[in-house]
Amino acid sequence: MTLLVGARVLDPGAPAGPAAVEIVDGVVTRVGPAPAEAPTGPDVRHLHGAVLTPAFVDAHVHATATGLLVDGLDLSGCPSPRALLDAVGARAAARPGALIWGHGWQEQAWDGPPPSRAELDRAAGGAPVYLSRVDVHSALVGGGLAAPGTPDGPVTSDAHHHARRVALAAVDGPARDAAQRAFLATAAARGIGVVHECAGPDISSRDDLAALLAADGPDVVGYWGEAVTTAADARDLLAATGAHGLAGDLFVDGSIGSRTAALTSPYTDAPGSCGTRYLDTGAVAAHLAACTAAGIQAGFHVIGDAAAAALADALQQAGRGGVRHRVEHLEMVDAAQIAVLAAHGVVASVQPLFDACWGGEEGMYAERLGPRSRAMNPFAALHAAGVQLALGSDSPVTPLGPWEAVRAAVDHRTPGSGLTTAQALAAHTVGGHRAAGDRSPTAGRIVPGAPASYALWDGEGGTCLRTVQRGRTLHDTLA
Repeated sequence: MTLLVGARVLDPGAPAGPAAVEIVDGVVTRVGPAPAEAPTGPDVRHLHGAVLTPAFVDAHVHATATGLLVDGLDLSGCPSPRALLDAVGARAAARPGALIWGHGWQEQAWDGPPPSRAELDRAAGGAPVYLSRVDVHSALVGGGLAAPGTPDGPVTSDAHHHARRVALAAVDGPARDAAQRAFLATAAARGIGVVHECAGPDISSRDDLAALLAADGPDVVGYWGEAVTTAADARDLLAATGAHGLAGDLFVDGSIGSRTAALTSPYTDAPGSCGTRYLDTGAVAAHLAACTAAGIQAGFHVIGDAAAAALADALQQAGRGGVRHRVEHLEMVDAAQIAVLAAHGVVASVQPLFDACWGGEEGMYAERLGPRSRAMNPFAALHAAGVQLALGSDSPVTPLGPWEAVRAAVDHRTPGSGLTTAQALAAHTVGGHRAAGDRSPTAGRIVPGAPASYALWDGEGGTCLRTVQRGRTLHDTLA
């Protein structure tokens, strides 16, 4: 038995306040007022001033790509093309011939275009180079990672998918396992008990997903983003991958930053482009119908308004079934499309830090889209329509940080589009379980009968002191 006494409990659906929480055999057995006389004993923790929440669920992550950055190049603050080349050169000098993996560059404030492939090759001494843009929908590559005939400059769309596959194939098993362990340890240290890995043939590999599902740490709900057309194919693919569903980053389109999100009218800063469509409405509808017939959760990566329209049309074509499907990101969606999503019970896995990083009147979204950006990420409208929200990071696109995501959801850059703190907390806990199909009334809660899955903090939004998932201690600074 464990008794946690005096912490302020933030449980979705219940008033916040100090309480005693009793845990027996990995299950919450009592939540109520603290005893009048403070109990003592080795299993009693007095936690006055601390905050207790359910363990958070990050509903969209890429574990290996994030973990590789522990030993990779962090380019998130890179101020210029020259600085990027200098960083590549320094890494190549330290590890001649080894794969150079980096992430996070953004070109908006640079004083010139991104480096050419020849410049990268010179800086790296011919070593393979994969440097993803912050949105991971384009990359600078060198050392033979680009497919023959690929134009110079950042690679996007299918050329990017090719380069990423080649780069990941150069990461051996021990390096991959170390990256996954580093990711899971970081997640646990930030109060996260469950992660939804969004894998797929254009993102990682079946071996990568299998290794992650077998790793110790936070629970992993694995998704595999590959389209099917029949129920039999859906069942076979699910069995072959060990995935929870055929969802996650099954790309209908790309991203705003790389100008590959599919738009109904051209980009403001690239009038000749409406982005990229990877799946048309028919392919989306076929995947939905096949997965529904097989009783498997389907889902898609959808960002641009043309992609949102394709999803809404496909849902109406495929019809309703007994499976609650999901959609990732859903940044440009209108009221009519929201109504369709709500009617079909679709869960929206969204990333509030996208708005915090790139929203606002002078942000990257406004630069790419003009006035259209003001309607992006309408969390309040989705919630009001009854669409279940689940919050996540899309790490490494934005960092693992549930409190940061909660704050970003509340402090939305467009007035009226944000959530309340209670709504955001629920979306980052209960919502994550709902997104994976868990309808239990105790999932993501701190109530009697719930699994002991909680995070303890030194204050609301503070440092995580302990993370426990289903009775397993994943992170502990109090021992």
